[in-house]
Amino acid sequence: MNSILKTSISRRGVLGAGVAAAGMLAMPSVLRAQDKSLKVGVYGGYFKKSFDSHIFPDFTKETGIAVESVAEPTGEAWLVQLEQAAKAGQAPADVSMMSQVATLKGQAAGLWQTLDTSKFKNYGDLLPRFVNKADDGTVYGIGAVAWYITLVTNTDVYKEAPTSWAAFWDKANADKLGLLALVSNSFLLEVTAKTFMAGTNALDTEEGLDKAFTKLAEVKPNVRLWYRDEAQFEQALKSGEIPMGQYYHDVTGLAIADGFPVRSTFPKEGGIQDSGSWVITRPSKKTEEAHVFIDYMSQPKIQGLMSRKVGTAPTLKRSVLDLTDEEFAAVSSEIEPIIPRYDLYVSKSDWLNQKWTEMIVG
Repeated sequence: MNSILKTSISRRGVLGAGVAAAGMLAMPSVLRAQDKSLKVGVYGGYFKKSFDSHIFPDFTKETGIAVESVAEPTGEAWLVQLEQAAKAGQAPADVSMMSQVATLKGQAAGLWQTLDTSKFKNYGDLLPRFVNKADDGTVYGIGAVAWYITLVTNTDVYKEAPTSWAAFWDKANADKLGLLALVSNSFLLEVTAKTFMAGTNALDTEEGLDKAFTKLAEVKPNVRLWYRDEAQFEQALKSGEIPMGQYYHDVTGLAIADGFPVRSTFPKEGGIQDSGSWVITRPSKKTEEAHVFIDYMSQPKIQGLMSRKVGTAPTLKRSVLDLTDEEFAAVSSEIEPIIPRYDLYVSKSDWLNQKWTEMIVG
């Protein structure tokens, strides 16, 4: 179980816009096959180990394509490496798992190949939010993995589960909250918009963003900790020192399984769903093998396997999965999620970070 806990932290460290320190490329592990091979970039640490153990060997056995897994460094360092290599006509990885912001930036830079969706047997079963489309409708990214941030509470302190994100604003919760410290990994502007402003479309304008910042600033008296270190908040949640906040649904489930008095709640407005996408680097000469890989990873049985072994939420419709109700609830929810406005973190990154520092965490 601990491996999943560390996996969750490792993969989100990579995605968390500076949450973790930059990592070096790990030595690739090669699974031998006769002739065909593929370099696949995945988040490092335990996440990569889980894929090396549970996913890649079976893929090679089924397809005859050997996988050389490459551990991606943190933040957007991998995107920079791919861009620099592409200028020299090289591909450090043929397929990479990228954060949504990095996927958007790579597309803007012309870094990804267009995908032939006719080669993906389960394309029609993918939830629309896990398909990255260009303005002309062509597809360049397919959902690889997803996970949720939910409203978590200590059950010794809160006997009843909250039903809405609005609990964060309740004056009864003064000095009791632990919230993620960055605008780009907490997604609290989206939570504010969904809870009080009829949806995240309210963030389309600067006026709407200003209103969201003003409303979110009302939460500040209730916040004990703006956290960057997940372990710090997790320990405080378990002990009841900081009895409410936002945290990762899968990791909270592990704490529950270990007997700690905590719960994870999907509020009526939905949990926050973050994700990574598979993309094929433009210089790659392994387009055929890469399509076989993405097709394989999009199968219901593989999505189910990853939910069980890696703790990720599936990218396919619930109806095609073989997960039991208990297995599905351990990683996901039927409630429509809050999807981060990744476009804003590309187009308004500096402005958002400055405003966040001035009004929220400053």
